[in-house]
Amino acid sequence: MRIGLFTDNYFPKINGVATSVLMLREKLEADGHVVYIFTTSDPDAPETEHNVIRIPSVPIKKQRLGLIVTPALLNRVKKLSLDIIHTHTEFTLGTLGKHLAKRMDIPHVHTMHTIYEYYSGYIIKVELLDPIFRAAIRKLTAMYCNGADTVIVPSGKTEVLIRDYGVRKDIRVIPTGIPLDRFTGQDYDANKTEMIRSDLGIAETNKVLINIGRVSHEKNLDELLISLKEYLSLNPHVIFLIVGDGPARKDLEKLAEDLGIQAQIVFAGARPWEEIHHYYGLADIFVGASVSETQGLTYIEAMASGCPVVAREDRCLDDILVNSENGYSFNDSHKLTAVIDQLLSDEEMLNRLAENAAQSAKKFSAETYAGSVKTLYEELVAARASA
Repeated sequence: MRIGLFTDNYFPKINGVATSVLMLREKLEADGHVVYIFTTSDPDAPETEHNVIRIPSVPIKKQRLGLIVTPALLNRVKKLSLDIIHTHTEFTLGTLGKHLAKRMDIPHVHTMHTIYEYYSGYIIKVELLDPIFRAAIRKLTAMYCNGADTVIVPSGKTEVLIRDYGVRKDIRVIPTGIPLDRFTGQDYDANKTEMIRSDLGIAETNKVLINIGRVSHEKNLDELLISLKEYLSLNPHVIFLIVGDGPARKDLEKLAEDLGIQAQIVFAGARPWEEIHHYYGLADIFVGASVSETQGLTYIEAMASGCPVVAREDRCLDDILVNSENGYSFNDSHKLTAVIDQLLSDEEMLNRLAENAAQSAKKFSAETYAGSVKTLYEELVAARASA
């Protein structure tokens, strides 16, 4: 097949969508398919890229927004004789992909990577206007998705949500995969992990709780700090390591100071994705309280690294987190600290959960993800041909 992937996020950007698109491309190409990436221009992009077509764009905060699409570009795309288009954004590149699929009469698949209403607070600062803005986001999302042949979502939680939005088209739940080799030890360097531990000032005798991801308010890290205050105060050997950066970091640093636990909260800042597995490697438990995830890839990465997960109850974890098998869920601060204390006090139990976590992550491999997407492509192309 000749496949077009349309995305606003692609390397050299490093984020979940960019990684997902690159991973999908690599697996499809390894299977013999021809893949073209359509994305925004980027001053940091290599001068020459294989089958990457970039359209002019402008920076908006830390993202880039595509500009006008010229007739010359449209004609260029038509000459590629694509069999299917797969969009990974609802913005400029997504609109372009949707238009081209209709114009060329080929199937259009769309993946919902982000639930934008969870991030409305970053755009609308007036609280009274927030419900109106959220309603508009839901309506626009439904309009876009209803223009696709099939919508891919990473979890049942997302499927239920966009059905409530009014999405009527075919929806397939296909969890985004991860490159398991990076997290299962084959690409792991114990010396590198120990160097990181030393640089962060974390002693060998410390027990380490970890959270990795964007440090933003919807991740509810403030809730974790408040819930852990008493436990950390009573257990000075326990460290909470926060890896990542974002708009909530300064507030969280101030909160840790106000709570008197700043000595046990380590803010590592953003780290290169290719080094992240070493940070999981120095942790005993991954802790999360977010309810804004569509799938929770960091939870899967943690498990693949042999790190049990303790997370707030959330539907996106229904097929990932199994209580007393690979971690525990919690719904209040008492359950959170009780579970952490139990695991850190019982090495045998912690090791059992770590082994189970690594085993349970195997079903989220990049190969499984790409294989499911490829099967969907073949189904849609065959259906369009017979029609």
